[in-house]
Amino acid sequence: MLPAALALVGALVYGSADFLGGLAARRIRAIVVTAVAAGAGMVLLLVLAPLVGGTPTVGDLAWGALSGVTGAIAVGLLYGCLAIGPMSVLSPITAVVSAIAPMVWGVVASGERLGPLAIVGLALAVVAIILVALLPGEAVTRPSARGLAMAIGSGLSIGAFLIVLDQIGDGAGLLPLVLNRVVNGVITGGIALVLVLAAVRAGKGAASALRAQGERLGAAPSGHVDTEHSSGAMTMRRAWVLAIACGIVDTTANLLLLFALRAGGDLAVVSALTALYPAGTVLLAAAVLRERIAMVQWVGLALALTAGALLAVA
Repeated sequence: MLPAALALVGALVYGSADFLGGLAARRIRAIVVTAVAAGAGMVLLLVLAPLVGGTPTVGDLAWGALSGVTGAIAVGLLYGCLAIGPMSVLSPITAVVSAIAPMVWGVVASGERLGPLAIVGLALAVVAIILVALLPGEAVTRPSARGLAMAIGSGLSIGAFLIVLDQIGDGAGLLPLVLNRVVNGVITGGIALVLVLAAVRAGKGAASALRAQGERLGAAPSGHVDTEHSSGAMTMRRAWVLAIACGIVDTTANLLLLFALRAGGDLAVVSALTALYPAGTVLLAAAVLRERIAMVQWVGLALALTAGALLAVA
């Protein structure tokens, strides 16, 4: 019961991070938001690491670093596919693939055994992911082969992040997650630095490379994105604060996910519940931005709670 509860709460926290990151990306370029969030998360983990303790092996640290690479790849592919669209199709595909990939790995590669209740719960969770992630009002059109490939690739990368995280030993402490943030920050920060240098060489000034360009996509270091729930004008200062908050909240979600796995949670169950992250974004958008939750999303939220209850007692 505890692993399922931690994973479900972690999903809501992931959704909250996406909400904050999406707002920040209204003023700051998405890749810059991701880099700032990675740095903020690293600072939080460095503060918490001595309190948690643990002795990571070289293997644990390597898995932590690899998780940072998979997260960065997921972000790049996700932004790309959502820019191509249609988001109402590609967003649910990404979420479902990110759940199914670890499920298959957990059952086939790790030999996890799932009872009847768990199987029903997983099926309900997949349906809930699709319904909650739908973006009402957007015309449903057939996605391009490129957009579809990028959505599947993003989902697989997010799934790989979960699988890699599951390989870290129970006594490793938080240092592997610190490396996750470091690697993620180096990759995304390096891209941001290249953009700044290119802008300076073009005579546009460094600030122009930091500001949001063109279509404003939501951003989150987890690789999870909601582009519909970001709104309104804001100061650059507030945007930077939101980017930092995004990193802290996202790192908290990573911790909940890690603790769910270390508490004995099956990877298949934890991944399915974690993929319900759009629920957190949708609920926050309704509470803070007064956005309407569509009936199909209410159904998805109800199914998500049902799936969580079944998986908790399975």
